[in-house]
Amino acid sequence: MRQRVRKLIGTVLMLALVVVWALSAMAFAQGRVTTLAVGWQVLCYILLGVLWIIPAGFLISWMERPDKRA
Repeated sequence: MRQRVRKLIGTVLMLALVVVWALSAMAFAQGRVTTLAVGWQVLCYILLGVLWIIPAGFLISWMERPDKRA
């Protein structure tokens, strides 16, 4: 697969990841996190806000792979 096609697919997947992650994090935070102590709430909000970077990083590294030479 050419890098140009991977970047197109990766961009669409990245947008889907951000939307799904944001909605899931909001749903989780509304249901579970509000019942925790303030310190745990802060930790949960930080983790929910930062952990999406891990799958995004794998996706970006896949997108940036060079093309195979023929």
